[in-house]
Amino acid sequence: MEYYWSLLQGVFYFITGLWPIISIKTFEKVTGPKIDKWLVKTVGVLIAVVGLALIIAFIRKEISFEMVIVAAGCALGLMLIDIIYSLTGVISKIYLLDAAAEFVLIIGWVFFNFI
Repeated sequence: MEYYWSLLQGVFYFITGLWPIISIKTFEKVTGPKIDKWLVKTVGVLIAVVGLALIIAFIRKEISFEMVIVAAGCALGLMLIDIIYSLTGVISKIYLLDAAAEFVLIIGWVFFNFI
């Protein structure tokens, strides 16, 4: 099941990472206006690359402990950023939906690796 979790997060990250690169206008319609579009696209590339690595791990059926740390660590970092900056009004409250998704991903990695 851990392999499918890798695929789930991989596809989610790959698609959401590419979104602002492919269409910054639709990304901003959902998430709110951005000042530093280059930074949004930079983060998008990084998220997409993590997603691609998770998809490859699924295909190869090789999910190392390091990959688990990358997957869960990215989800934790994104969740904390979503929560802190949404609740302080820096970014749109829509990011709380992403925080919820990231939380589910973290729970999955913990469940499949430590329980």
